[in-house]
Amino acid sequence: MTTTATYNKSAWLGNYPAHWQVLRIKNIFSEIEDRSTSGNEELLSVSHYTGITLKRDSLENEDDFISNAETLEGYKRVAKGDLVINIMLAWNGSLGISPFDGITSPAYCVYRTKENNNSEYFGYLFATNLLKTEFRKKSTGIIDSRLRLYSDKFFSIFSVVPPVEEQNQIVEYIKTQSQKINHFIAKKQQFIALLKEQKQSVINEAVTKGINKKVKLKDTDCQFCTQIPENYLIEKFNNYVSIKHGFQFRDGDFTAEGVKIVKISQLNPNGYLDLTNADTISSKRIKEFANIIIKDGDILMALTGGTIGKLIIANTNEEILLQNYRVGNFTVNNEQVLLKEYLYMQLCSPFIQSQINFFVRETGQPNIGKGDFRKLKIVIPPFEEQTQIVNQIKTETVIIDTAIAKTEREIELIKEYKEAMIAEAVMGKVNFNKK
Repeated sequence: MTTTATYNKSAWLGNYPAHWQVLRIKNIFSEIEDRSTSGNEELLSVSHYTGITLKRDSLENEDDFISNAETLEGYKRVAKGDLVINIMLAWNGSLGISPFDGITSPAYCVYRTKENNNSEYFGYLFATNLLKTEFRKKSTGIIDSRLRLYSDKFFSIFSVVPPVEEQNQIVEYIKTQSQKINHFIAKKQQFIALLKEQKQSVINEAVTKGINKKVKLKDTDCQFCTQIPENYLIEKFNNYVSIKHGFQFRDGDFTAEGVKIVKISQLNPNGYLDLTNADTISSKRIKEFANIIIKDGDILMALTGGTIGKLIIANTNEEILLQNYRVGNFTVNNEQVLLKEYLYMQLCSPFIQSQINFFVRETGQPNIGKGDFRKLKIVIPPFEEQTQIVNQIKTETVIIDTAIAKTEREIELIKEYKEAMIAEAVMGKVNFNKK
């Protein structure tokens, strides 16, 4: 059984079944130092967002480690079922059990279970807040440097160890429950996608055709918008808008506390900043990056990966935030000609998004930059009409936005439930006799 009527209690582990062992991690895992001789194996990515993924499949999270090495020879080999830890971010959950054979950065640590233990059980356990808190306590480094969880400190930590058959039972339970939760989330995300399509249709009609349905239209030579009102212009994007890149921060720049970095993963698809898992750098370096401090109202876009074109208007809440390299910041060249809020609406529209996707496909790489935006077209209505368009879009989309926000909240609540479910299961709080 996973639970019994009798529990032991540890100072920080809390309650756990009395028949479970408590061992130092050195008695559960061995460190693996096997190195690649060719560097031709699959490169693995380690992230607290997605766990262990193939680097070629993780471009949506472009902020993960990207190697600049000419060769991957000497990278650490990883076998399916191995535990991989980014020692600089272990306290934030940047670890996981690899579902693949491959290689990973020499800066990471690779561990393999002993005594036929189920590594997946410990993968779930080590990702709980309970263990992440302990990882942070055991990590070393001065306050303004990235904390590191070295192997000797990792091995010194105590962990609960259920009998192997119970480890297997817990893993199967978590997978079964997670599958149900993930199905629920997928359905909610499909609903959100439909709502967003509806919203985009409203926006596209307004920014390309205006709000006067009786206005005479004229033809254009743009394949993405063949007709516009006769008093509108369709011009080169860069004649009206400038784009600024941020700084390419690396793992070595990050600290446990400090000024937050806005990466692509901080751009919530619903149009706001999500700083929950933002990386930080030392506050002593603010002057060094004064030119990439994000201001209220800045228009930020993802320029790389699976969410390329994702947009938000920044609300900093008076906090100093810095812009990462593959986040674009758009500014209006002449505020007497182009309203910033109208620019945001047009950037959100299928008219602009289709152009972005076209040029991304044309290059074959999931990136877009200043050179590509010079090829884009933008629709420019009379200035006084831009405010009317923005107001109408807001009026017509408020119900859609409310529905999206409600559904997003439902997803967040079920994710919180999933975390609690896993935390209870790995600590023996689930009575399988009643299942």
